[in-house]
Amino acid sequence: MAFRNLMIESPARISLKNDQLMIHTHREFSVPVEDISALLLESRQSTITTAALSFLGQSGCCVFLCDEKHMPCAVLTPFAQHSRALPVLQKQLSATEPRKKQLWQAVVKAKVAAQSACLELSGKADDAQWLRAMIPQVRSGDTGNVEATAAQRYFPALFGEGFIRGEDNGINAALNYGYAILRGAMARSLAVYGFLTTMGLHHHSSLNSFNLADDLMEPFRPVVDLLVVTAFPEDIPLNPERKRLLFNCLNLEILSGGQRHSVAYAMERLVQSLGRCLDKVESKLCLPELIPLRQHSYE
Repeated sequence: MAFRNLMIESPARISLKNDQLMIHTHREFSVPVEDISALLLESRQSTITTAALSFLGQSGCCVFLCDEKHMPCAVLTPFAQHSRALPVLQKQLSATEPRKKQLWQAVVKAKVAAQSACLELSGKADDAQWLRAMIPQVRSGDTGNVEATAAQRYFPALFGEGFIRGEDNGINAALNYGYAILRGAMARSLAVYGFLTTMGLHHHSSLNSFNLADDLMEPFRPVVDLLVVTAFPEDIPLNPERKRLLFNCLNLEILSGGQRHSVAYAMERLVQSLGRCLDKVESKLCLPELIPLRQHSYE
């Protein structure tokens, strides 16, 4: 199972040799491709061979590219790697609206529960209790828009009164960076299991190629929120150290089905459970639960 997330900050030449990713900077490194879950190329002076990109895709790895501000701007995900892609697509197409609304209801409940846990872990007990009380109000399809109501209280409670998502500051830059990593990793898991990422449960923009990834990443967002509020006490611009911490969010520990797993593997388990739900083998998604931040270790 792939478990390594590589971030290459310096200009590098990247190639493939004997199923190993060869990374040439001031030194030469090699990493088995089968171990790599995600690769982030931050330097725009780096070069990578098409052979390396092709083999990374065949191995189920997602590759992040950054813009001139060193923010993730694109992700390359595997294509047609699932052995039974057509049946997966057929069950996506045959999913009824009531079923999709029920699944979205479960996702929103898990997200609000994780936000409440984030506030609790940040010492905001009263606000955490207020969010917990919102969870039973989430209806099928979240017709009451509890997700948005919870967010209106959640972000100011977590980052301070007057905080607004979307403003140009260090906190929002860090959140956007971390969310981009989560989005790409979720898109990668969906692609590996044969899902069409454009067909969402709730998100449905015709201009968005990652509607389903945007749906399923929602309960994982509080992992980034908790990381930012605990590790970045000062509102300053992103620096390389902070970017490394944010990229590493995929290796942090989270509860998945009552078991401790890395965020990256919990995403994979959620995608697997979505397939079982659409097959009507199971009725519930394997949704994550936020716990105190800790690096996951494979024993």
